[in-house]
Amino acid sequence: MKADIATYVSKCLTCAKVKAEHQKPSGLLVQPKIPEWKWDNITMDFVTKLPKSSETDPMDKLARIYLKEVVTRYGIPVSIINDRDPRFASNFWRSLQNALGTRLDMSIAYHLETNGQSERTIQTLEDMLRACAIDFGNGLG
Repeated sequence: MKADIATYVSKCLTCAKVKAEHQKPSGLLVQPKIPEWKWDNITMDFVTKLPKSSETDPMDKLARIYLKEVVTRYGIPVSIINDRDPRFASNFWRSLQNALGTRLDMSIAYHLETNGQSERTIQTLEDMLRACAIDFGNGLG
């Protein structure tokens, strides 16, 4: 079955259209410490480069989603690794995490290897969403 999937993907026109060239980052990947418990240390990033929606969510709504979907299911993380996106660097986000007792670890600017696992996962997700947009048009909702 694995061979069949590999053959199909290698001949898939849509896959070829959305497949970006993914180069290995220069320098060594910084491996986060192995946590004592699952969900102790997490990485976060925002998916970008998607079609614009008619509205955006304010930070307090994103915080409620985070509390409902992450904290209530998996507990409060000990630390969060994220990039220097202004939403993560905001006083609101920092104050929320401080109140929860979560340490924020910002990756170094232009050193994406620090948050490589999130960056690579999002890159794959963006490729898949672009493939859906090609196959099904922009009206995915």
